[in-house]
Amino acid sequence: MTGDNHRLLLRARPDGIPGPAHFAAETVPIRPPEPGELLTETMYISIDPAMRSWITAGTGYARPVPIGAVMRAGGIARVLESRAEGFAPGDIVQGRVDWQSHPVLRGAQAQKLDLTAGSPEDWIGPLGTSALTAYFGLRDAGGLRPGDRLLVSGAAGGVGQIAVQIGLLEGCSVVGIAGGAAKRHYVTAVLGAQAAIDYKAETDLSAAIGRACPDGVDVYFDNVGGPTLDAALLHLRHGARVVLCGRISQTVAAEPYAIRNLAALSAARGRMQGFIVFEYHDRYPEARAWLRTQLRAGRLQQKLHIVEALDQAPNALGMLFRGENTGKLVVRVTP
Repeated sequence: MTGDNHRLLLRARPDGIPGPAHFAAETVPIRPPEPGELLTETMYISIDPAMRSWITAGTGYARPVPIGAVMRAGGIARVLESRAEGFAPGDIVQGRVDWQSHPVLRGAQAQKLDLTAGSPEDWIGPLGTSALTAYFGLRDAGGLRPGDRLLVSGAAGGVGQIAVQIGLLEGCSVVGIAGGAAKRHYVTAVLGAQAAIDYKAETDLSAAIGRACPDGVDVYFDNVGGPTLDAALLHLRHGARVVLCGRISQTVAAEPYAIRNLAALSAARGRMQGFIVFEYHDRYPEARAWLRTQLRAGRLQQKLHIVEALDQAPNALGMLFRGENTGKLVVRVTP
């Protein structure tokens, strides 16, 4: 196949919120696949908080993207040409597509999607990595049990909205924290949480948590870090678990926020645990089987916040850190 591969390269490392100034567009000829490879056409690109650490030198859990390299990203693509066993043109696959229109993927590193389990939109949403993150974060890191009092920050985001719903499906009392009246409404009226806190409207977040969680918190699922984590620590019940999933409020902060209320964790005989979803790769089928059952039964949903066109990916990444998305943020490259 001939034609052009449009891609976006990392041009400079940001000091704050990333955006178009940090990336450069480039067009190169489409590369034909070699044995064991697939030529694909990108459909969706996932926009995730981890991307900010990927473009910062010397931080995070993954090797940073080199200057001048194609921006790293996971996503969903359609196979155009296959030289890998088990794949055929027209198959829909999930893998590391990066910020480009026509990636060549190794068959061994691509997952062919079972479209009887869900649509491509489902696979980047309630069957995708964000949902897996919520599943393993709550079950393994959080030890979630029926009857727990669950507090979720970033509750209207890609991971948070699934965490809210898993908590409800497990028989927990769930309170969400989100930014803005519209997101607060979404968390309660659409997702079904018993209460939601608009942190942007609160001058005393700890007091707001106390009103929403008068009996305290058994599991705090933290997506934001910083002052929100500090406030939540003051409301832990005996044996509480704090799940460190993300720290988006700190990723672009000029100076890191110093947590002051760790003594409350000791007083509650609680524990705080971080995790990386990729370490659960061998258990993805377990999680997806449960998520698929809930999805088919109509008990699980995930709102996608879709930004159109590859060249808008840098803007979308900035939106994520300004809190302008409701739901899982993705870029649609082709239908």
